[in-house]
Parts: sequence; C-alpha cells; structure tokens
Amino acid sequence: MKTRRLTYADAGVNIPVWNATRKKLGKLVESTFNNNVVGKFGHFGGMFSLSSLKSYKKPILVSSVDGVGTKLKIAAEIGVHDTVGEDIVNHCINDILVLGAKPLFFLDYIATGKLEPDVLLQVITGLTRACRAANCVLIGGETAEMPGFYQVGEYDIAGTIVGVVDEKDVIDGSKVKKNDVLIGLASSGLHTNGYSLARKIVKNIARKSYSDIFKDTGKTFGRELLKPHRSYASVRGLMEQGLIRGCAHITGGGFTDNVDRILPPACNAAINCAAWEPLPIFSWLQKHGKVDNNEMYRTFNMGIGMVLVVKKNDADRVINSKALQEFCPRLIGTIVAGTGKVKLQF
Repeated sequence: MKTRRLTYADAGVNIPVWNATRKKLGKLVESTFNNNVVGKFGHFGGMFSLSSLKSYKKPILVSSVDGVGTKLKIAAEIGVHDTVGEDIVNHCINDILVLGAKPLFFLDYIATGKLEPDVLLQVITGLTRACRAANCVLIGGETAEMPGFYQVGEYDIAGTIVGVVDEKDVIDGSKVKKNDVLIGLASSGLHTNGYSLARKIVKNIARKSYSDIFKDTGKTFGRELLKPHRSYASVRGLMEQGLIRGCAHITGGGFTDNVDRILPPACNAAINCAAWEPLPIFSWLQKHGKVDNNEMYRTFNMGIGMVLVVKKNDADRVINSKALQEFCPRLIGTIVAGTGKVKLQF
C-alpha cells in the first residue's frame, strides 16, 4: 500500500483556493486603475507611471504605512469585513493629506490563519471602494496564509500609501503662528484608534454584546464601533488655495500626541474641549468605563478626526467653504505663546 505524500494543503496552506480567489479579486482591483498604471493585475510588482507629475516643479513623494488594529476583532466577531478595508485606506490617505499630499497608489497586506475567500473579497471590496473615491490606485498587495500563527477566523491587515506634493506646497506646521485658530472636523466615530480600551469597556465592564442596541443611535454596538474611518481628502482644495497653515490627523495619542507635531517651538495649542459635544459613543464609553477626561482625549478622537490651523482672518472662509460642510467644521482653539505643547481646556 502506497504512503500518501504530504502536500502544502495538509499543512494548512491551500494554493488552489487562493488561485481561484485571485481571479475574482482581479476585477475589483482593476476597478481602481487609471491611465498611470502600467501593465495588468497579477505581476510580481505594481508599476505606476510618473509622467503625470510633469506639472510639479519639485515633486516630493510622501508615504505612510498603518494597520487597523484590534478593530478587526469586532469585524471578525460580527462577520462584517468590508468596512475595515475602507478604514485602512482612509487612515493612510489622511496621514499623507496633512502634509498636503495627493494619493497616488496603495498596497495592502492581509495575513490569516486560513484563507476564507468570502472574507477576503469583503475586505478588498472595502479597499477598492475607498481607493476609487480618492482616485487612488490599488496597485498591489499580498495575502499570506499562516496556519498556527493566527487563530481560526482571525486576520490582520496593513496598508501602505504613496502620494505626491510639490515642495512649495508642503504643509508641515512651519507657518503656524501665534493667534492662528484651530478648526475641528467631525469624525464618524472611533475611526481606527482606542479599540483595545473600547472593547474592554463594552464586553468586560458593561457586559454588552456587539449585537445589543446602542440606544443613542439605534445601531448595534458592533455596527456603531465599525463605522468606517472618515476620509478628509476634500481638504486638499483649501490647501491648494493656501488657506491651511497646519493640519493634524487625530489618531492614536489623541490631541496631545498629534496636534503637537505641527507646533513651532514657541507656540502652544489651546484647545477648548467645550467647543463641541463628543459623539454619544464616547460619552457612553467614558461613563461606563469611568475614564477621566485626560485619558479619553489622549486615547480617542472624541468626535474630531482632523484639526486645521488657519489665519484668524481666514477662519470664516474655511468654516463656510463647501468642501468642509459634511464635516461640521467649528472653531475649537487658538495658537498661543508657549513651548510646543497642547493644552486641553475642559
């Protein structure tokens, strides 16, 4: 009797399943392509022509890489996976946007214990939806099946974005001055930060299920917590008009560890936390978790996903601009003399 030969599939990696799934992914990925893409889906590397950058006098490539974090735990538990694809793209778009950069292309990396084609297709659907909205090409990616490394049903996702900005248009905070004002743009929810604490409060302290209804919005806790990370790409129009002197994406570290990145050494940012009402989910988390104010504003965005610094005389023009109306812009603070610190006023 012949002994059956061991295969890669016996070890938990099924290449034929991946090859069949890749054909379905191809159409989704190619839906993001534009005239700058060279070649077709499936090459060892993605090729992007730089000929479209001829209008830039001194083009600077801007890149960023990030992940979705433990928000993926919620996606896996309730079986909703397309929103996390939007999360990673929009997070990265915002990270290069604050420097004034226009997104060019995006690459993703997805690792899992066992490839589940339907889950992967959901994730890529979200990725491509966000890429198309930003005219950003999903130029390549990698899917790794790693049995024994991830638990059943678990996966991780990371993404890298590359954008471009002309050297003269870089926004790095160097033009921020005393008496400038801070304008806050509304977030859609937690975005992609603070989920380890949020999950602990919801499941372990408040003893809620993700299928329970969050009364303030009528959505389940799962759906509330999975609201996609918002893209602020439309801010670029104001940047092109020279109206934005500084820009901060409020992610991990909240206000204190993000707004300080754009402050000159002799300036502080005084933020009036009473200028807006935090989204209901943040108030609920604070109440049930018994979390103090400083910890909340250092961990979560508290309803403000991006902060713009503008001249005081330009504030009304920026706030009333058509590009920002979906973000409910509002004055939330002032640049004052200081030592490069963020001061929260409750």
